[in-house]
Amino acid sequence: MSSPKILIIEDEQDVVDLVTLHLRKAGFTVSTATDGAAGLRMARDESPALIVLDLMLPKMPGLEICKVLKTDISTSGIPVLMLTAKAEEIDRIVGVEFGADDYVTKPFSPRDLVLRVNAILRRGKGESVEDKTLKIGAITVDPARHQVAVGGRPVRLTSVEFKLLSMLMRRQGRVQHRDRLLNEVWGYESVIDTRTVDTHVRRLRKKLGKGAGAIETVRGFGYRIRES
Repeated sequence: MSSPKILIIEDEQDVVDLVTLHLRKAGFTVSTATDGAAGLRMARDESPALIVLDLMLPKMPGLEICKVLKTDISTSGIPVLMLTAKAEEIDRIVGVEFGADDYVTKPFSPRDLVLRVNAILRRGKGESVEDKTLKIGAITVDPARHQVAVGGRPVRLTSVEFKLLSMLMRRQGRVQHRDRLLNEVWGYESVIDTRTVDTHVRRLRKKLGKGAGAIETVRGFGYRIRES
């Protein structure tokens, strides 16, 4: 079997070389692009298993590339790991808003990046393990078809948002700690920045519209789906 292909879109050659080295050591096939326009073309032509995408790129910015990829049905399923020097909270939020699955800020640990890539790919394989349709209030989740509806109207979620909502609904009434969500939804075995969870819940609530109130914040712990 061929190894999964990772596309790196990054204009700093030393970063490209570092990421390429560690991904190849981890068993991946790697292709690279050093500007945004070329990276977008390669993403469409190659359909990689995952894209490592820099935020600041010549010819086309990373956020714009992510937005285009996630709104095109032929590329929307490709996971995107943002790699950026910008560490401010607003940049992480915007990345998630545009559909990024995760982010790593420079300087970064190559080992951490590889762990995140593996975690994203694992959770993609593990989706829809349980096929029973879930319905709570106005929200309906059909794991078998990977579909969500609120009040009968379809809602388009990313793979992370879908898994997060499904897990909360299956555990209705039980508080899910942020650390546990990171472990089970994101696949991280160690505690990292739990704001990752908060950002995705914020985005999920926005998409759910009138169903957003079903997700309750439990201060100091995490989230749960209300019992009523």
